[in-house]
Amino acid sequence: MNYLVTGTDTGVGKTFITCGLIQAARALGKRWVGMKPFCTGDLGDVEKITAANGYFLPQNRVNPAWFRAPLAPYAAAMVENRVVDVQDVKETYFALAKEFETVLVEGAGGFLVPILNRYDFRDLAVEWELGIVLVVANRLGALNHALLTVEAIRTRGLPLKAVILNHVDESESLAQQTNPAMLAHLLPMPPICLAYGQTDFGEILRALE
Repeated sequence: MNYLVTGTDTGVGKTFITCGLIQAARALGKRWVGMKPFCTGDLGDVEKITAANGYFLPQNRVNPAWFRAPLAPYAAAMVENRVVDVQDVKETYFALAKEFETVLVEGAGGFLVPILNRYDFRDLAVEWELGIVLVVANRLGALNHALLTVEAIRTRGLPLKAVILNHVDESESLAQQTNPAMLAHLLPMPPICLAYGQTDFGEILRALE
């Protein structure tokens, strides 16, 4: 199965998780690859995924659609007076899906971020038949953001394979301490994985098997 690595918001650690999973899988001899089909603003995420892939894919295959404006893809295209070529991006993805065992597709921002008018990452996941890996920032508000996003995922009938609670800063608030147990209680399925600076990505890989 191929996966959409999506988040409850921007800046929650999707690229960290994507790259970690690619490297862990490749270390086990699995033919996994990552792509970020739509990138806006800084290309740092694309460069990290390219590096995690082992530099054997050109950047235009890792990221077939880039917009300079740091906005949602649909908004960035409007600002730049450009058209989002979803068909070209789709062809790039399906070519990779034929070449590799698993493709990790990193989203841009959150799950409902618009790519086109009336076409967002929910629609992309359905069309591309992707399982979902949800990354949640471990901070106050995580429960609400996670539950809303999970509801949106399940409403579309998409397979939610893992919820990853990512520790995005060095603080240790009460919310951060209690979020793992609360999410495990509120979302008994799928597995709740914890992600920190030294994450055991093998645990997440097992959740995706």
